[in-house]
Amino acid sequence: MNKPIYHILYWIIMVCVLVLIFGRSWDDNVVAFYFISLLLPVIIATSYFFNYFLVPRYLLNKRYFLFGLYFVYSIIISLYLEMLVITFTFTILVQFHYDRISPIASDALTLGIVMYLIVFLGSFILMVGQLRVRLSEIDNLKERNKKFQKSFLQVTSQRKSVKIPYEEINYIESLSDYIKICSSSNQPISSKTKISQIEMELPENFLRIHRSFIINIEKISSFDYHAVEIDQTTLNIGRTYKKDALQRLKWVDKS
Repeated sequence: MNKPIYHILYWIIMVCVLVLIFGRSWDDNVVAFYFISLLLPVIIATSYFFNYFLVPRYLLNKRYFLFGLYFVYSIIISLYLEMLVITFTFTILVQFHYDRISPIASDALTLGIVMYLIVFLGSFILMVGQLRVRLSEIDNLKERNKKFQKSFLQVTSQRKSVKIPYEEINYIESLSDYIKICSSSNQPISSKTKISQIEMELPENFLRIHRSFIINIEKISSFDYHAVEIDQTTLNIGRTYKKDALQRLKWVDKS
């Protein structure tokens, strides 16, 4: 829920829900809308203070005492502001005609409970979103670990499954509808597959420098702004990949 549009939609839904609840209690949806509009800034401020300040700064850092202390302060302040809104509402909207509002609608405790339910609902949605991000990161980490655990590239060549150790690969070249895996110790091995698919299976010491070339960084003998040299073979660096490729190659050059 990081995009502003999601926040806007969330609060629009909350306003509609509250208007329906209090509008039915008051038998007047228009008055309920005005009342909720006045109360909404307090709800939003409390929600964002709790979810984006108290939780990440104190609760997630295990500073439980300060989290509890500031949480109590936030409740007191928000309820005080809520009472100001109620007083203003009675003064302006209903002109102190309490009979126009049912007991449950004028109960500050009920309003406080509703407000904090919304706050905690927002917190729950936020935590679910963060959990999904964390699970995605864990899945990506597992995929990376699989690449490191496997020490070979497995491809199908001439209807046979062939395993090529990563350390023997110099570079991989894409030729139309198949790839050619080149090494210094063996003959090139051809496989009918896409270079983009092979790129996803390779560990981090392999680098895409061109739409047609993936190189083993550890096999580079020299490089410049335009090309790399591996086993006396010059491979051009493509314009699309130049920025990322040179950043990686400069890092290798300094090591």
